[in-house]
Amino acid sequence: MKDLGRWIIYFGIAAIVIGLIMNQFSDKLGWIGRLPGDVRLGFGNVKFYFPITTLIIINLAIFLILRIIQWIK
Repeated sequence: MKDLGRWIIYFGIAAIVIGLIMNQFSDKLGWIGRLPGDVRLGFGNVKFYFPITTLIIINLAIFLILRIIQWIK
């Protein structure tokens, strides 16, 4: 259980850091969520948005960062 608590703290710190970066550089990161391939549908009052391309890019970035960290250790 100690390991689980430690990982939750690490993820929380990472979320705070990512949030601060996105807050500080929001004018330069306007393309996030507006890439070609992000699905946007609207029918009257109902809107559906699924940023598939953005999710793939973020997933690849996280994967590469974790691989580099694993390689360093």
